[in-house]
Amino acid sequence: MSESTTQASRAATPAGGDTPGNRWLILVAGVLVQLAIGAVYAWSVFSKALTSDQAFGWSKAQATVPFEVAIGMIFLGSFIGGRIQDRRGPRVVALTGGVLYSVGVLLASFSTASSFWLLVLGYGVLGGFGLGMAYIVPIAMLQKWFPDKPGLITGIAVAGFGFGAVITAPLGQRLIAQTPDVPTKAFLPLGIGYLVAILIGASLFKNPPAGWTPPGMAASAATGASAPATRGRPDVDPVSGARDFTADEALRTPQWYLLTLILTISVTAGISLISVAAASMNEVAGMSTAAAATLVGVLGLFNGGGRVLWGWLSDRIGKMPAFMGILGIQGVCLLLIPHASSAALFGVLAALVYTCYGGAFGTMPSTAGRFFGVKNAGAIYGLMLIGWSLGGVIGPLLIAALIGKDKAYTLGFTVVGIIALAGLLVPLVTRKPASHDVAVAREA
Repeated sequence: MSESTTQASRAATPAGGDTPGNRWLILVAGVLVQLAIGAVYAWSVFSKALTSDQAFGWSKAQATVPFEVAIGMIFLGSFIGGRIQDRRGPRVVALTGGVLYSVGVLLASFSTASSFWLLVLGYGVLGGFGLGMAYIVPIAMLQKWFPDKPGLITGIAVAGFGFGAVITAPLGQRLIAQTPDVPTKAFLPLGIGYLVAILIGASLFKNPPAGWTPPGMAASAATGASAPATRGRPDVDPVSGARDFTADEALRTPQWYLLTLILTISVTAGISLISVAAASMNEVAGMSTAAAATLVGVLGLFNGGGRVLWGWLSDRIGKMPAFMGILGIQGVCLLLIPHASSAALFGVLAALVYTCYGGAFGTMPSTAGRFFGVKNAGAIYGLMLIGWSLGGVIGPLLIAALIGKDKAYTLGFTVVGIIALAGLLVPLVTRKPASHDVAVAREA
C-alpha cells in the first residue's frame, strides 16, 4: 500500500474510532429535529381555530400575530445560535434551542381568550427564538459531514422542516377537535412530542474531527491534489481548498449581500402565493373550500420535496444556474396563475412555485458554504436568514395590498412575478469570492 493511500485511509477515519458511516445517523437526527421545528408552518390550522366563534373569536389579524412574531424571531435565534455553534459545537446549541422552542409551545397551551399576550410570548417570542437556534445547527453541521454532496444533504435536512407541517397539520386538527372551545390546549401534547424528538435528535449532533474527509474524497484531500497551493493552511478547507471566512469577513464582501438578496426575492415570491393560496384557489380556479384546503396540504409536500430536488440539482448544474431556475420558474408561474381558471392547471403552477420556494432553502446553505467555507457556516448562513424574515413579511403584505378588496389577483400576481423575473439579474452577476477578496475582507 502506498504512503498516499495510507494517508487517505487515515484521513477518512475520524478520531475516537468513529467511522464515516455515522454521518448518516447524524443526518437522520438532523431531519428529526427539523421535522419538530417545521411544525411552525402548520399555524394556519390553529389560526383558523382561534378565529372561530366557538373558540376565542379573534380577528384574522390578531390570530396571525403569534406566527408573524415567530418568523421574525427566527433570524435573531439563528444569528445568535450560529455564532455560538461555531465556538461551542452543534449539540449544546441544538439542545438549548430545542428546549426553548418546546417550552414556548408548552407555554402557549395555557393561553386563553383573555391571555393573548401569553400566546405571543410563548409561541412567538420564545418559540420563534428557539426555532431559529435549532434550525441553523444541522444545516451548518451537515455540510462538514458531507462535503462530497453538500447541496443534496442540506436539501434533505431542510426538507424535514418543510414536511413538519404536513405531519403536524392533521394531528393538530384532531387535537383541536377534542377541545374546540380552547384550541390552544392542543399545544400541550404537541410541545411534549417536539421536546422528545429534539432531545433524541440533538443528542447525536457533533462535528467531524479536524481534517476528516469522506472516503470517496480522501485521496485527493490527503495528497493536497484539490488545492496544492493552499495545503496546510489553517484557514483553508482541506477538501475543497476554499478559504474559510469569518462572519465579519463575509459581511465585508458583496457576495454575502447578493446571496441574501436572492434568498429574500425567492421567499417574497413564494410566500406571496402561500399566504393567499386557499383564497386564490377558490376565487381564481373556482375550487371549493374543502378542495382548496386539501390542495394546500398536498402542496406542502412540494415545498419539502423541492428542498431536496434543487439542493441535489445545484450540485450538478451549479449554484447560480439553480437560482436562475428557481426565480425564473416562480416568476413565470406567478404571471400565469391569475389566468388559470382550471383547477388542474392552477395546481400544477402552484406546485412549481412551492417546489422552487423550498428549493431556495435547500440550495442556499451549500452555496454559502461554497462561497465562504463551512468552518463558520453557522454564523454566516444564520445572518443570511434575515432574508427569510424580510421576505416573510414583505411578501404577504405586498400581495394583500395589491389584491385588496377588489380581488385584483391579476395585478397582485403579475407584480410579484415581475419582481421574481427581475431577480434573475442577481445570480447573473454573483460569483464566488476570489482569493484576493479574502485578503481585502481581512484588511477592511
